Amino acid sequence: MSGQPEHSTTFRQILRHLLWQCRTWLKTTLAESTLDPLPFRRWMVGYGPKRLRADLRAAMSVSLLDLPQGMAYAALAGLPLQAGTMCSAVSGITGSLFSSSRYTVLGPTNATAFMIFSFFAAGPELDRAGMMPLLVFMVGALLLFGSFLRVAELAQYISRTVVVAYVTGASLLIISSQLASILDLSMVTVLEDGSHVQRRTLPGIWIHLATHLKDSHWQSVLVALVTATIYIAIRSLRPQWPTLALSLVISASLAAVASQFGLQISTYADARFGILDLLPSFPDFVSPRFFSDFSHLFGLALALAFLATLESASMNKTLASVTGQRLDPNQDMFSLGMANLACAYLSGMPCSGSLTRSALNYQTGARTPVAALLNGLFCLLGALTLGQLVGYIPRASLAVLIICVAVSLVNHRHIRVCLSATGSDALVFLTTLTATLLVPLHVAIFTGVGISVMLYLRKVSQPRLVEYEFTQEGDLAEASQSGTRQNPSVSIVHVEGELFFGAADLFRTQIQRTCGDPNLRVIILRLKNARHLDATCVLALEDLIRLLRKEGRELLISGVMKDVHRVLRDSGLVEVLGRENIFPASPSNPNLATRNALKRAQKLLGTTEADVKIFFDPGKKKDS
Repeated sequence: MSGQPEHSTTFRQILRHLLWQCRTWLKTTLAESTLDPLPFRRWMVGYGPKRLRADLRAAMSVSLLDLPQGMAYAALAGLPLQAGTMCSAVSGITGSLFSSSRYTVLGPTNATAFMIFSFFAAGPELDRAGMMPLLVFMVGALLLFGSFLRVAELAQYISRTVVVAYVTGASLLIISSQLASILDLSMVTVLEDGSHVQRRTLPGIWIHLATHLKDSHWQSVLVALVTATIYIAIRSLRPQWPTLALSLVISASLAAVASQFGLQISTYADARFGILDLLPSFPDFVSPRFFSDFSHLFGLALALAFLATLESASMNKTLASVTGQRLDPNQDMFSLGMANLACAYLSGMPCSGSLTRSALNYQTGARTPVAALLNGLFCLLGALTLGQLVGYIPRASLAVLIICVAVSLVNHRHIRVCLSATGSDALVFLTTLTATLLVPLHVAIFTGVGISVMLYLRKVSQPRLVEYEFTQEGDLAEASQSGTRQNPSVSIVHVEGELFFGAADLFRTQIQRTCGDPNLRVIILRLKNARHLDATCVLALEDLIRLLRKEGRELLISGVMKDVHRVLRDSGLVEVLGRENIFPASPSNPNLATRNALKRAQKLLGTTEADVKIFFDPGKKKDS
């Protein structure tokens, strides 16, 4: 037989159609993109000494918080301290060039740091430092790709309950994990076979601490108590001072004096801040392990990009409510992507939007993104000049300050609102919190999002189907009593609600229940108020049409709006149903389409009943 097989031609046509659709979608997306490749130039218009002084003052204040926080979050992630300071420096400089906000300060955050710790704690054999540049590069690439697709706009559909539960659970894990540093205990257990197990869940951490409490060192506990006292005193008496930085300096000084009297205090003496130590290895795209590492890290990279977007969106909304500035979430996502790409080559951990540092930047009088840029330069200068002093910082002191930051993230009012607002919110909160405490954080956040989306879909996937009839005045209204029709052979079913995939089964079941009447010959589906018809419901309608015709019955559709008609046309259901059985909606008379459908039903039944009359008064509000 000459020629190509028919199925081969069909496949080629489908492939060509898909490629054309992808090309059209990509072209439209890029054409509609509002991303500015360099929004920084807008802030430089009219920039003068007055703004520079304000930005310089704010940058100095933020850097005093940024340096110790960067080291704390690096320690939390299980990375060298210099990774945190360099992340603050690089992301501060790069992010300020592309952000839409005047006050955004990018850098390491507690949530992203603990997500990294949670992931690698599950696999102690993984090369954390070696895989980090590739991980940060993947996070940056995902964020850039998402900004072009305008994914940041979807962050508003993520339940705030998920974020509150996630932050609460992460804070509890942070507090628990830092207790080991305060007690000077290792969280790694060596088993009899020589393998290592690192505790990463809340029950595991507490069980490990309880069973090894006898091995704790009182010197570390004493240092922790002194540091906590210093922190609380400064925060209470002089809240405007850089509390974290001063607490570290004072506690390190006291520890250095105590060591002269023979007290053994664990410090970061092994931390190195030379210029070569500050630059990590670049992402290796030609390594034989590249594809293995890529597949292993993709889930974590996706979770980090997702979390960074949420943190940035929450931070920007908080600042915008105070400043009144209109922000572009996709531009800020683009800024995050560019900053993470820079961190992949010049730092050692992913960055996100910091609410505490951004709020301080605003409170101390920042005027433009130059403040964030200067903060990055100060962090870089501090890492190069003050890095050697980091070796005097006691591990217990830094652990206490991390706990203080984590405690401040637990918002009791938000928790109370989430638990008492609705049953769905309480279920989402408890499920997400439990997952955060028991499974890796990159799994927990998607678990919470999945539960909240499923509960939402359950709420909206319940379309309301009601039988309608014409009154003596010619109005279309709900039938007075179900099953009592003017014409027993015809049923007018008004569909109200969403007709997407989640509603397909319920929609089909309700229609089949209506078809249970043996006298019924024609069903008129009134889709005037039906919304978001998708492929699943189209297939359900197609199954219903074939079933009814097999039984000698007919289905008509009336009140079809433009968006619904487009789906019916593109899916081919118009040809299955028949164009003569579809009646578009009339904007001037909402009941006209159903009148025409009813006349079509009479023709199908072969009846010669009187004409259906509909009296329409434009000044009278009718049921649409």
